[in-house]
Amino acid sequence: MMVEDLDLKVLAVETAEFAADPMRFIAEARSHHEWLATSSIGYVVTDQAAMSDIILLDGNLAMSVEAIVDIMGARDTGWGRFTLDMMLARSGSTHRRLRNSVARVFQPRSVNRMRSQMRSVVADLLDEWTPKRSFDFSEFAANFPIAVMFKIMGVSSERIPMIRSSLEIQGSSYALQPEMMPTIEAAYQTLWQFVESLIDARGPHGSENDLLDQLIAAHSSGELDAVELRQMLIFLFGAGYDTSKNQLTLIMAKMLENPSIWSRCARDREYCDKVVEEGFRFWSPSNIYRTVTAPFTYRGVTFPVGTMLFFPTAVAGQDDRNFADPQRFDPERGQRNRHIAFGRGMHICLGQFMARAQIEEAVHLIAQRFSNPRLAGEVTWRPFPGVWGIKSLPIAFDPAPPLTASLVGSS
Repeated sequence: MMVEDLDLKVLAVETAEFAADPMRFIAEARSHHEWLATSSIGYVVTDQAAMSDIILLDGNLAMSVEAIVDIMGARDTGWGRFTLDMMLARSGSTHRRLRNSVARVFQPRSVNRMRSQMRSVVADLLDEWTPKRSFDFSEFAANFPIAVMFKIMGVSSERIPMIRSSLEIQGSSYALQPEMMPTIEAAYQTLWQFVESLIDARGPHGSENDLLDQLIAAHSSGELDAVELRQMLIFLFGAGYDTSKNQLTLIMAKMLENPSIWSRCARDREYCDKVVEEGFRFWSPSNIYRTVTAPFTYRGVTFPVGTMLFFPTAVAGQDDRNFADPQRFDPERGQRNRHIAFGRGMHICLGQFMARAQIEEAVHLIAQRFSNPRLAGEVTWRPFPGVWGIKSLPIAFDPAPPLTASLVGSS
């Protein structure tokens, strides 16, 4: 049967109500059709197994950047060109070339060497923020991953404030709100000028042997052209900012409901890894768009060329057909069916090991310093399409000094 002939539930994914409780609406859609729904932005795949299978059809699918840029009316803008040309939008040899230019830095061995820097960044932030006793945790979390990315790039953290708002706007650009396009374009131009200044200051050969130097060297050798170099830097700064801080905030929201888990995180560093992995299973910030480039049939449903598909991977791990009691946050659960928070196929998240490491280190150190955390105001949510997450998470807590070394790592 052709997909357009199905009687499907319409999901209002663009609404605030959906963003605040997406699983309620997705569950209703599953009762109407086992694994498909529809929406204003395309067909929604509501079953994790179906998402896992279809996302792997790289030969039949492409990133939906053309459709997104057209929806936003952005063909003649810098942001539109960036969206069409960035690494995530490419395939084949071009995609491999762009990915290989930075892949080494994001491999587990390289990431693990950065853990001491991650701990140093979050420790400094905790020294600054812990005495406040209450604040918006999402604002606190916004300072951490971007500071780590600045360290990796060899850029002074003093320059973070000048681009943080632009990075925040870039993170919301895939929410498909055309009225935001002038603001999005202005933010993109700010980021372009920022990376241009970094490249000019470093010079054609570099001297720091960091990620920025590596990318400049890739340009000098012809692996990246001048535009690709700047677009890659913008992409990495954006990726290093939005998803990790949103995921850290989502995990904190679950910890407010699970104080025993939180207190154990302060004592047991290895347990934090399980908490973070369960956090990615329960919620994740990113959703995925694809456009059909070659027709295919899945479970008896045929998808023609041009079909827009939306994969709500942010909540895919709450599918009760793949996880037992999925609404229960359980770091000790046996995950026979793995989550797909980082996607699948050739576009699987390049920074997944970096994201895990940052959040693991942050959860452990924050748990040592924030005792008895509790909700202190209204939780607000970002739009669900694109990079989802909590916009505001006001918390209060009792400050506590770091645990002694003899306690850290015990269970």
